[in-house]
This record gives sequence, C-alpha cells and structure tokens, in this order.
Amino acid sequence: MVHVFRYIWEVKNGLILFCTPFLLLPLPLVIVAKEASCAYVIGLMAVYWCTEVIPLAVTALLPAILFPLFGVMQSKDVCRQYLNDTNMLFLGGLMVAVAVEHWNLHKRIALRVLLIVGVRPALLMLGFMGVTAFLSMWISNTATTAMMVPIVQAVLMQLDTTARDEDPRPITSVESEEKQSEKQADAQVILNSHRFSLDTERIERCREAEERLRMCKGMTLCVCYAASIGGTATLTGTGPNLVLTGQMSQLFKDNPDVINFASWFAFAFPNMVIMLTLAWIWLQFVFLGFNFRKTWGCGTVKTEKEIAAYNVIREEHQRLGPMSFGEINVLALFILLVVLWFTREPGFVDGWATHLFNSDKEYVTDATVAVFVAALLFVLPSKPPCVCFWRSQSFNTVPQSDTEPRSALLTWKVAQSKMPWSIVLLLGGGFALAKGSEDSGLSTWLGNQMSPLQSIPPWAIAIIVCLMIATFTECTSNVATATLFLPILASMSQSIGVNPLYVMIPCTLSASFAFMLPVATPPNAIVFSYGYLKVSDMARTGIVMNIIGILCITLAINSWGRPLFGLDSFPSWANTTGV
Repeated sequence: MVHVFRYIWEVKNGLILFCTPFLLLPLPLVIVAKEASCAYVIGLMAVYWCTEVIPLAVTALLPAILFPLFGVMQSKDVCRQYLNDTNMLFLGGLMVAVAVEHWNLHKRIALRVLLIVGVRPALLMLGFMGVTAFLSMWISNTATTAMMVPIVQAVLMQLDTTARDEDPRPITSVESEEKQSEKQADAQVILNSHRFSLDTERIERCREAEERLRMCKGMTLCVCYAASIGGTATLTGTGPNLVLTGQMSQLFKDNPDVINFASWFAFAFPNMVIMLTLAWIWLQFVFLGFNFRKTWGCGTVKTEKEIAAYNVIREEHQRLGPMSFGEINVLALFILLVVLWFTREPGFVDGWATHLFNSDKEYVTDATVAVFVAALLFVLPSKPPCVCFWRSQSFNTVPQSDTEPRSALLTWKVAQSKMPWSIVLLLGGGFALAKGSEDSGLSTWLGNQMSPLQSIPPWAIAIIVCLMIATFTECTSNVATATLFLPILASMSQSIGVNPLYVMIPCTLSASFAFMLPVATPPNAIVFSYGYLKVSDMARTGIVMNIIGILCITLAINSWGRPLFGLDSFPSWANTTGV
C-alpha cells in the first residue's frame, strides 16, 4: 500500500494535468451555455494555477485556445487582451526597474540609508525594513529580497564573528581567585539534599547563541515581509495591483480613471507605512525583545560588534565608488517617471494630461508615461558625450578611447534577460478570463447568485474577503489569486449595490499578504534558503502578520479610502446592466 501511495505521489502532476479536463467536462456538456463553457475554462485554469502542474504563464495561454473552441469569444478578441494598456504599463515600469537594478542604484540607496540609520539591533531592523519596502515599491519583490539578504547576511556574520572574538578584560591573580570562588558558589544547586554543579559559562554561551539565532531569524524575516508590504504601495509594485487596474478597465469601461498611480499611492502608501510599523514592532517583540538598553543602545556607547557591522556596511558602500554618469542618468529618469505619474491626473487639480489634450485626459495614461521613460533608457548614453571632437573625457575624468563604443543606459540584451516575461502572459490570461466572463454572461449569473449577501454589512464582507484571499494566496501565486477572485467580487458588488472598489481593493491588497509559508512567495523562499528559519517560525510569525494586514486594510478602506474613492455610494459607472 505504501508503494502505491508513493507511486501516486510521483505521478500526481500527470494525473492532475490529464484528469482535470475530463472531470470538469460534464459542466459544458450538461449545461449547454456560454456561461458553463466559460466556467469550465476558469475551473480548469484555477486547478492548474493552484497546483502548478504546468508553468503559470502556459496556463495563462489557455483562454486563447479554449475560448474560441467553446464559442465563448473570437480568437482576435481573446488575443487582444494579452497586450493591453495595463500590460504596457507593467512593461514600461519594469524596464525602468531593470535599469535601476542593472546600474546597482538600488544597492547604493540601500547602503546609504543603512549608514544613516545605524547598527543598533532595533534601528538596524527598521533600516532593513524601510529600505526593502521602498525598493519594492519600484522594482520586483524578488529582486529586492535577493539584493538585500546578502547584505543582511554579511552584517550578521560580522556581528557573530566579533561576538566570538571578544576576549574578557584581563584580571589579576587575586581577582581570579575571588571570581573562581564566586563562580563555584553560584554554580552549585541543592535539590532534595543533593548538591549539583552547574556549568554557568556553558549556559551563558548557549543563551548568547540562542539570542544570536533569534536575531538572525528576525533580521532575515523582516526583509521578505517588508518586500511583500512595500510592493502594495504603488500601482506597479506588485502584480495584483496591475490586475486590479486592468480588471477595472475591462469590467467597468465607463469608470473615470478611478484607479491611477496617484490615487492608488494616496490610498496604499499610508496603509503600507502603518503596516510596516506594526510589523517592525511585532518582529522586534518576537525576536529581539523590548530591552531598550540592548536593542536601542539607550545611554550606552557602541560595542565592538556594532562598530564592526557598521564598517561592513561602509566598506560595501565604498566598494561601489562614486556615482557614475550612467547612474545619475538612471536616477534622473526614475525621478522623471515618478513626477510624471503623480502629476498626470492627481485628482485634486487638473494634471498636465488634461491641459495638454484639452480636457480629454484619456489620450494619455500611466502606460504612456512608463513607455516614454523606458524608451529614453535605450536612447540616452551611459557615458558623457565628447565635449571636443578630437578627444573624449569620462564623467570621472578618466580618459576614454575615441573608438570605444558608447552604449545606452539599457540595452535590449540586458532587458531581455532580466524581464520576467511570464508575468506579462499571466496578466494577459487574467484579463482574457475577465473579458470571457463578461461576454459569456457568467459574471451576471454569479452576481445574481450572491444577491442574498445584501443582508451582511459591507465592512463585514470586506473582512471575510480579506481572510479568504490571505488564506488562498498562501497556496498559489498572488497574481493568479487576484485574477480568479476580482471578477467574482465585481459581480457580487453589483448584485448587492456596493461600490466594487469596496471589496476589490481589499482583495488586491490581501493577495500580497503571503507571510506564512516559504513557498507562498519568492521572497519567503529566498529568506528560508539561508537556513536560519524553520517552517514553524515563519508560520507562527506570519499568522499574526496576516491579522495585522487585515486590520490595516479594514482601517484604510473605512477611513481615508471612503472619500478618496467615493465608497459611500454605488457609482453610475458600476451599473453595467443598465438597470
């Protein structure tokens, strides 16, 4: 029997891959309707996405095959969803992120901030979390974690090495005899008339080793958690945010650009700051304790190991050298991108897009800005131009050869190797599912089935949605989770007369809260691979992080989210049925 189960486990991927289509096949065969055919495709993709029997991007291509085959949509309409405005926004923003990573600008920012914050344990953890969260707002969570963890590892190794090498203060022979007698007296315990000796030095060493291990756990965990939290603050920070804006454009074509870079940042950034602060307090409580003298260094001078850790960070920063001409250009383009995003349509005043196109702001979107700045990366040079035609001088006054080629800030070879192209297909597959649900009538049918939820208060529905999504995203991709649930929640909100954003925004944020398992998200897996953590450590800490996240979302959506998105009323653009 054991051999049978072992064999089944070995071939489980094949069984899921080939049996699932046949098990779901009665759905379109018994119910001959477009709704059933669309539900069949969604159910099949949900199983494949959850089990990952084939790559996520390949699963995302199934609508291009099955929707025309089942008569849900025409092939040309399906394929159009794979490179829409949202995907172009993702591509443009990601190219800028690739340039920042290629020029090591993110590492320079991280090390500079850590030098400013200092190396006291509590402040060091705060510095790691703050830097990681900020970088995750602009570049991928995986790249941020992969860059930050080696820095954390180097600092922790230096702290550990210095602690082992610290020798006690030399003492005289008289002091030695007195201390030896005191140690023997302290090391003896009487229990039931029996005298036992304790090795206090060994106990102290074990206690210090345990404290160092707890610190290693806390410092590495804070990086992956901050990466997941930081990505929620910007529209391009993580996949679920882009799924939301794409689904809004797909399902509610008349919405007046409700979700754009500026409005999302105004809502999500304060939520990120609150959640990051609470996460820092929680991790400090679990792994560092609230010994302010030790963790904050109140009233004490820096120890040798703190000075050594500071020197490690400073040496890493000095190794980068002065900022090059290319780095300055990339930084300037990054700032230009952010400024153009914020000022395109800030909401409280007319943006430059409104003035430029005579109040028709739909001509330009955030994707236009992203692609424009990304194109400049392939145009602007990585080295300064020649001032005089007979010689060339570099930005750092190092002579260059006249015949040396001057490449652009970003080459297509670099972009091609570092771009996660699979996410483009994954987003496109999600938009195809949303379009198929709308065209087949499945969205309307699902909405009608959920009409009894009108008796439940909207805030309670939002909490239930957060709990459900936060649990589901631990087992599957955050993009796949958002893709599957957002169209269903949009239909539900229409049927009960609630602003769709009231439930779709909590769903989007909760999809990024994969804190409990190493396999839940790549940052968790990267941190777990360093060997400090057990699954129980991540699960025990992560379940509280999920609770913190749900509470923060509930606070945000019911306070500043209400006036920002007009959540108190059912908007006219959400009434797609015409009733």
